[in-house]
Amino acid sequence: MLVVMAVQVCCRGQRLSLLMLSRSVSHSSVSVREPDSHTHSHTHTPVPFSRSAIGTFFQERPLLTNSFTQDALLQAYLQRHLPEQVQQDLLLFGERLVSEIEALGRQCELTPPVLQRYDAWGRRVDRILTCDAWTRLKHISAQEGLVAAGYERTYGEWSRVYQMSKIYLFAPSAGLYTCPLAMTDGAAKVIESLGVPVREEFKRLTTRDEKRFWTSGQWMTERRGGSDVSSGTETVARRQQDGWFKLYGFKWFTSATDADVTLTLARITDQHGRSTAGSSGLSLFLAKVWDSDGSCNGIEVQRLKDKLGTRQVPTAELLLDGMSAQLLSEEGRGVASIANMLTITRIHNTVCAVGTMRRITHLCREYARKRAAFGKLLKDHALHVQTLSRLEVETRAAFLFAMEVCRLLGREENRSASDRDTLLLRLLTPVAKLYTAKQAVSVVSEGLESFGGQGYIEDTGLPSMLRDAQVLSIWEGTTNVLSLDVLRSIAKSSGSVLQAFFTDVTERLQVAEASAALHPAVTSLHTSLSALKRFAQTAAARPTGALEQSARDLAYSLARIYMGALLVDHAAWENATHTDIYAALRWCDQDLCPVVSRDGAGCYDPQTAVMDTALVYDGLQP
Repeated sequence: MLVVMAVQVCCRGQRLSLLMLSRSVSHSSVSVREPDSHTHSHTHTPVPFSRSAIGTFFQERPLLTNSFTQDALLQAYLQRHLPEQVQQDLLLFGERLVSEIEALGRQCELTPPVLQRYDAWGRRVDRILTCDAWTRLKHISAQEGLVAAGYERTYGEWSRVYQMSKIYLFAPSAGLYTCPLAMTDGAAKVIESLGVPVREEFKRLTTRDEKRFWTSGQWMTERRGGSDVSSGTETVARRQQDGWFKLYGFKWFTSATDADVTLTLARITDQHGRSTAGSSGLSLFLAKVWDSDGSCNGIEVQRLKDKLGTRQVPTAELLLDGMSAQLLSEEGRGVASIANMLTITRIHNTVCAVGTMRRITHLCREYARKRAAFGKLLKDHALHVQTLSRLEVETRAAFLFAMEVCRLLGREENRSASDRDTLLLRLLTPVAKLYTAKQAVSVVSEGLESFGGQGYIEDTGLPSMLRDAQVLSIWEGTTNVLSLDVLRSIAKSSGSVLQAFFTDVTERLQVAEASAALHPAVTSLHTSLSALKRFAQTAAARPTGALEQSARDLAYSLARIYMGALLVDHAAWENATHTDIYAALRWCDQDLCPVVSRDGAGCYDPQTAVMDTALVYDGLQP
């Protein structure tokens, strides 16, 4: 018989037996060498992790379950605002995410796109080859109406909330297929808003028929790069006799380059090859990416981009050498025509950021129930739970912010928006995008830390979440670009967008004032709102440079105050829970109005700008 010593090891909430060989006798099922007759008869030192006994696997992976059933805030929000059938649809969709979509998304991460320049016979083909999972995700997107739901408008002004609730669940599992969906939605919005005669293209972009569904790209970035398309666009358009155009130029950064159609900006030239500089010279075009024979439509793919993250998405540099395209906007109205597209893609960016935050918090809390350290489960360590609770508060505030912007968009599209709704949508879209993008990077980074070393191991699939999150603050305008956009919205509306903001927040706080439990949060919000009003009243008298310096902090202040108002509003709902109240209180513990705090510290003084420059360039030789 085999005599063993059973050592019980506590690991991740389970009692596991580690068999340590002590000595062996004849009928052992484990082959163990008998002591040599020339050796001493004393007991051998145990070797618990030798090749013959490597021990038991001691770290369980966090399991992904139906993310809809695990999301109390999403369920409560839908219960408050939408009919039961929406919850049933999302319940089924949550099951599909676990059973099918999650594996497809992972396959896209492990099998990134490749560029095939030539066929076997030396013919230039410039094909971007993606994996089967990428194609399958396109079909699923059509079936689930991930674009179509926004245009069917089954739920009236709440249709966008319904659509974006599905995107919110889909994003963390979808292998970045949300990127082409955002651009497809944006293209459909532009076509709808312009009322141009491209009905077939619109139908294909918004269909649920997977065989007819098209995706769209948006090819705006050129060699000079950045958000300044007015001065950076060099692509020219030459008019043809049939009224179409041939485009010539170089697109430096094109995502989801395997799309069926694309929108792009170009400058129409006259018969002498001259074009108008600046934004007034830009027009918007629609082009099919592929010809009827499957070859590129006047496009040469120079290379695929090697990116930090979003490796699942084919992103390429393209040379347009006579790409056939049709004019979509009025001549010289290209920049104005893409405003609606930017609203849509920025909202998609916001929703994907929040979805990513929700996924990492789900995984963290699941892992905390299994992983043991220092004699107890992580969920029983108060400091660890405190850290997770802070991530939860960030995620809840971001979710409510994203859904409110979606609601405002839905009201505008349903023609039920008030003047205040329209002003709020203009102000809050860039604010929501810039703030949730920063939140996502921070929350995912902190979340990975809760897994210890496993959070740094590629096989777990966790590191890709952080890499992919980093693009959220870059796509569709960086944080500073969007902060300046907020200033422009205030200036162009003569302050009306701020007045709409102040009125909306005040009304939400008035509803919550009856709750004694929410009193500290309401008081903090009132104080911060008053301080922001005073800052806004003096803003017009400030030098342009000082206003620009304050732009980022102003955007953060708008975000934090509005998110606090939304948390308080939700916590004041008759079916709210004690956790809803607690989340509102915790959010309002922070500095809700950093623009006023930093103004008081002199951060926007002229001399500060001089010292900032000196600090940044200290030691740099001319």
